[in-house]
Amino acid sequence: MGKKSKAERKGKNGKKRDEIVAEANDHDLASVLVQAARSMRTVLSRNLVASGLYAGQDGVMLALAETDGLTAGALAGKLGVKAPTMTRTIGRMEAQGFLERRPDRDDARLTKVYLTELGRDRLQIIAEAGQHSEKLATRGLTDKQVRTLMKLLRAVDSNLQAARAAD
Repeated sequence: MGKKSKAERKGKNGKKRDEIVAEANDHDLASVLVQAARSMRTVLSRNLVASGLYAGQDGVMLALAETDGLTAGALAGKLGVKAPTMTRTIGRMEAQGFLERRPDRDDARLTKVYLTELGRDRLQIIAEAGQHSEKLATRGLTDKQVRTLMKLLRAVDSNLQAARAAD
């Protein structure tokens, strides 16, 4: 009989190391959420590449489709990124022709960001890429399970947002 590997050795509780690691991972919500989000983002980015959009740019365009004419700071806050990151993203997207910056009509000290016609044309592609990614992510789940998942994720997000606001 040979020497047992680390995975085959049993701990004090009689469980194999792999069983203990699997149990810990089953209860590691943060790791599961982060990995699922990364996987979703990767699939979505792959679906958007043909349209000339890069990761994160879809969120900027969707935010402006909802409320056109936001400042860089408002966009950064809405998307949960830092202002310098948003400024670089806006510059890149402006160079691509998706956005334009214009002075605010009421307060010339402010510069607001608007979708261009080219940017508006990409909104349908973004929607289709999102739908395709969602279909892949929820394959094998019932409509009820998807609704439950959405409800639970919103609750988790709400809890985390409230905790962040309290800091």
